[in-house]
Amino acid sequence: SIPFIFPFLWMVSGSLKSPLEIFASPPTLIPETFYQQNYENILDIQPFARQYWNSIWIATVVTMGTLIFSSLAGYAFARISFFGNGILFLLLLSALMMPEEVIIIPKFRLVQWLGIDNTHIPLVLFPIFGSHGVIATFMMRQHFLGMPRELEEAAMLDGLTRWGIFWRIAMPIAKPALTAVAIITFLHSWNSFLEPLVYLEDTHLYTVPLALSAFTDEFGTPLWGTQMAATTLSVIPILVFYVFAQRLVIESFASSGVKG
Repeated sequence: SIPFIFPFLWMVSGSLKSPLEIFASPPTLIPETFYQQNYENILDIQPFARQYWNSIWIATVVTMGTLIFSSLAGYAFARISFFGNGILFLLLLSALMMPEEVIIIPKFRLVQWLGIDNTHIPLVLFPIFGSHGVIATFMMRQHFLGMPRELEEAAMLDGLTRWGIFWRIAMPIAKPALTAVAIITFLHSWNSFLEPLVYLEDTHLYTVPLALSAFTDEFGTPLWGTQMAATTLSVIPILVFYVFAQRLVIESFASSGVKG
């Protein structure tokens, strides 16, 4: 675990060092003096609090929207027999064959044509209904394929509709898959850099990854201490979300088992 933990510790340590101490030789992990000015400079250079909130609400909406639509689509592809099911799902998977960098220009032209450039709308819609939404749908479909058919048959005998089966039986069983999709989606949205860079111009609309690249002086040189301080703050929501989601994973495995 050292190769994974050490860069994080170095980032936190660098956020509390003065510019001279960051480049001191030999380097030190523990700061000689705690330099709090790095954290104070964050709000002076950029509207970081607003940018922080932008990332939080966008990632939250994208996660909720992806969970709703991917679970509905995944259940339909897995449990409902309709004409063209396999072909439609194959076409859906074909969206994964196109790298994001290839289709970013057509998407940008579409955004301009719709008049929603320099807004957060593309950052919400494209992840939900784009390639990441396809991945989430695929994960949910694979999970629902393993659901025992006897559960559905018993529910139908009890008078449940298709919606009732989905909501009262399939969704509780799918908690582990839903949690996995939520974690992946939240991280993907929170760490997204290319899309905000292309669609946004106003600094107040920036998300955290885009804001981190803008902590520079008038000559374009990175302000390393301030940048590491801002990066340290940007990790907090991810850690909180992961700890909360990890607890849900454990609880769902303990409570959603199917007994024969």
